[in-house]
Amino acid sequence: MAAFTAVDAAAAEAVVATAPPDGGTDPVLAVHGPALARGGLRHAIYLSTTGVYGDRGGAWVDEASDPRPMQPRSVLRLAVERAWAALAPETAVDLCRTSGIYGPGRSALDELRAGRGRRIDKPGHVFSRTHRDDIARAVVAALARPPGGVRVLHLADDEPAEPRAVTEAAARLLGIAPPPLVTFAEAARAMSPLALSFWSERRRVSAAATKAALRIEWRYPTYREGLAAIAGHRVGRSGEPGRADQAGRTFQG
Repeated sequence: MAAFTAVDAAAAEAVVATAPPDGGTDPVLAVHGPALARGGLRHAIYLSTTGVYGDRGGAWVDEASDPRPMQPRSVLRLAVERAWAALAPETAVDLCRTSGIYGPGRSALDELRAGRGRRIDKPGHVFSRTHRDDIARAVVAALARPPGGVRVLHLADDEPAEPRAVTEAAARLLGIAPPPLVTFAEAARAMSPLALSFWSERRRVSAAATKAALRIEWRYPTYREGLAAIAGHRVGRSGEPGRADQAGRTFQG
């Protein structure tokens, strides 16, 4: 906390805020808001969540879709987004709405290795997700191309997918059998209220406008490439994960 409060916010030209709401407010704005407002801040990037869209029954949302948060935490996120947006037009503001974040140490591979992997049967219930490296890629690109006011960016890969498909892909990479298939009703009995709240919403998140605005493509456009990279694998020409030999060639396993 000492390093956080010791920042000379008034001298900052750009800020990237990733902290979740704390007690109903944004901790960065709570500590540094006045200094940022009176300083020379040119560009603010706030990492929010696609949870602000609420449940869409599996329909697509894009960067122009209206937020309809349902969960209390998502209502807070939208309130914090609006607090950051209030810095415009003096400051360019990017609201980066992220989908489910995964990466090394936080993936279906890690869940399986720890014996916590589950394969839940709920056909048609898909989630969007994004690799942590693509989040960093988008933030760097956004810093290089600030908007003229407030801009909504989506950090979500190109293929929303059922969680069971992700678990099955991770199991193939590890060379193990996937966990037994269980019904959602059975799995829900052991879920926390937080987990149940995630499963209460369905939406597909498009990031086409974001990639066009930032002039980027995702390094990991689907969970297949992302999991393969985490596992130290490459993706073969067929699109299925393959193993890389010492020369860097890829073959199907």
